[in-house]
Amino acid sequence: MDDIVYISLAEMAEGIRAKKISALQLVDAHLSRIGELNPKLNAFVKVDSERARAQAKSATAALGPSAKSNSIGPLHGVPISIKSSIDVAGLPCECGSVLRKGYIPSADAPLVARLRAAGAVILGNTNVPEFLMAYETDNFVYGRTNSPWDLSRTPGGSSGGEAAAIAAGCSAGGVGSDGGGSIRIPAHYSGICGLKPTPGRIPSTGHYPASAGPFAQLGVVGPMARRVGDLQKLFEIMAGPDPGDPASAPVPLRHWSAQEIRKLGVAYFVDDETTQGTSETVAAVHTAVDALRTQGFKVTEWRPQNLDRVWQLWWNLFGRAGQMSFSSTISGRETELSPIFRAFRAMAAEAPPLTAQDLLNTLLARDVLRGKLLEKMEEFPILLCPVCAIPAFHHGEREWMVQERKVEYLKAMSYSQWFNLLGNPAAVVPVAQSPEGLPIGVQIVGRPWEDEAVLGIAATIENACGKFRRPPI
Repeated sequence: MDDIVYISLAEMAEGIRAKKISALQLVDAHLSRIGELNPKLNAFVKVDSERARAQAKSATAALGPSAKSNSIGPLHGVPISIKSSIDVAGLPCECGSVLRKGYIPSADAPLVARLRAAGAVILGNTNVPEFLMAYETDNFVYGRTNSPWDLSRTPGGSSGGEAAAIAAGCSAGGVGSDGGGSIRIPAHYSGICGLKPTPGRIPSTGHYPASAGPFAQLGVVGPMARRVGDLQKLFEIMAGPDPGDPASAPVPLRHWSAQEIRKLGVAYFVDDETTQGTSETVAAVHTAVDALRTQGFKVTEWRPQNLDRVWQLWWNLFGRAGQMSFSSTISGRETELSPIFRAFRAMAAEAPPLTAQDLLNTLLARDVLRGKLLEKMEEFPILLCPVCAIPAFHHGEREWMVQERKVEYLKAMSYSQWFNLLGNPAAVVPVAQSPEGLPIGVQIVGRPWEDEAVLGIAATIENACGKFRRPPI
């Protein structure tokens, strides 16, 4: 059973089409795994066993003697999961909040509909922190999610349940969302791969909170899986324009050849001078750099300028404006908020309320800094850097001593947050491990709309030095 649930998503799809394994056998293996491990992990908020098994039976029947090859989708019978901030018809989409308890959408988000059309079987949806505003997954509705590497640690947030489920073999892959590292940091903490796509490349329609207005550039939805090839497959299925996403654009899929990938200039940096990563985090980036150089890539050490300013602008939008956007929803119900969300509100309240002038200045400054970075990325289309300053932390921790310097909670995550403000696609591949045996990923950042190039570099690093390891659970 363990071998079946840990093969790649692509191998699962191929095995089903070749009738070497049935969709029902595969779904049942995952449901059994969930039944065994979810009481320890608390990764799923809802397991849709009955519908999943019915879909699996239909998938098996569809492969009968009269089946037409063009009616079999690329994920035919493959069991996946979805973050519980994304609409899945019939499943709760409460976003970890008592204030949305009982909300069940009647229709699938476009990305979910695309996955279903490709033949995917949805096992259920996964846990998040309240309103997605934390790097630790816990809430008053479903409780805390634990890491499959160490139950006393977090798998990250806000896509923490999704990352834990995939790493533990409870799901073949799935979908998260990312406004400040919420795909990449859980992937890094949990030892899997993740892609924050270019805003609008995969439609965020049907996601709560909405990626709109000043948040349209920050928040995206994207694939999570144990292997880069599986990210690519999920990305290709979900990508495409949708009128419900204000950032959406009709950008066609592009295949980058190995020769084109190898010609891409690569830059890297390991710290921003203010937030120090662990020595193993720094070493992981150097390992990826050495792997690319060995294969003939031109790699140069270079760090973008004004990163602290980029971080402040990100916090103006994600923190200060984000707090304001929830005000009407939570007014009069403050006592029902989880401690994690209250902590987010308290951090946002440390600065004065965001004025209209502040917001205008933030949006203008963002575009100036984005333009400067993209101009430099004409020379270096790919950047390598850490995902986060630290590996997975113990529940409740909010600061750490790293190489004799104090690193605070939000700033530890800055390596991911910058690229939400700037709108770059970015992927994560596991490369190394901490002294405690925890996974450490490397972040691969690209130019907007060149998501496939990012995945190409990620696959190169994965093949050379990044391999998924099964967590001890």
